[in-house]
Amino acid sequence: MEKQFKVKALVSTRWSNLSQQNFIPQVSIDCVIFGYQNRQLKVLIPKLSYSGNFYVLPSGFILQDEDIDQAAQRILSERTSIDGIYLEQFQVFGKANRNSKEFINLLKDLNLEYIKQMDISAEELENNKDYDWFTKRFISIGYYALVDINRVIPQLSILDESIEWYDIHELPTLVMDHNEILEKALKALRKDIDEKLNIFNLLPEKFTIADVQEIYETVFERKYDRTNFQKKILEFNVLERLEKKFTGAANKAPYLYRFKDRT
Repeated sequence: MEKQFKVKALVSTRWSNLSQQNFIPQVSIDCVIFGYQNRQLKVLIPKLSYSGNFYVLPSGFILQDEDIDQAAQRILSERTSIDGIYLEQFQVFGKANRNSKEFINLLKDLNLEYIKQMDISAEELENNKDYDWFTKRFISIGYYALVDINRVIPQLSILDESIEWYDIHELPTLVMDHNEILEKALKALRKDIDEKLNIFNLLPEKFTIADVQEIYETVFERKYDRTNFQKKILEFNVLERLEKKFTGAANKAPYLYRFKDRT
């Protein structure tokens, strides 16, 4: 019964009247949400609650009267339960053959037994104008977001079986071109770090220079000399030094810092 309800939800909420809602047609947003924990760079990925292993990036549509960044923030807030998330638009994905028809048809074929229990046939589903709206070519605007993983409360949508953090080295196979989008997001993050100084958004409000070095080493998958790295980071002049971190040995305790522009 649960899967029947989920399939019905797919028709009644995800597709229902999409063509009549105030969304910009054939344009979507796909979000790559990065978090950091225990020397692992992680990505927040939902799994759809249907027969078959359908993993997706958090995604959504843009309202006609909504700024693109505003739409991205809305999608991210719905998935993480936090507002004011740091995000970067990194690429537009718009190949001529980019659409969800193959993915949707596979999902439908693997869930026919539940569709048969509803008041709609598979044929009627394919002839539905909202099915047509959803499976046309879509241009996707890619955003990556950086969050303090300890603040995030992952939120399931009505279509999800789970939403979990995955290490970037242990990712599931995602639908459509979502793995490619994720790879491009990681490449953009690595390119942006020193120029935009955005890596601090993955850390809690207070951190040590050693914490910063660990996250650099995780993202770039390389080691840094401690003395040279500390000099480099402090020369950016974006950190405010605070009290020493309590370790029980005040003379050896490292200083805590926070990012000056962090709100």
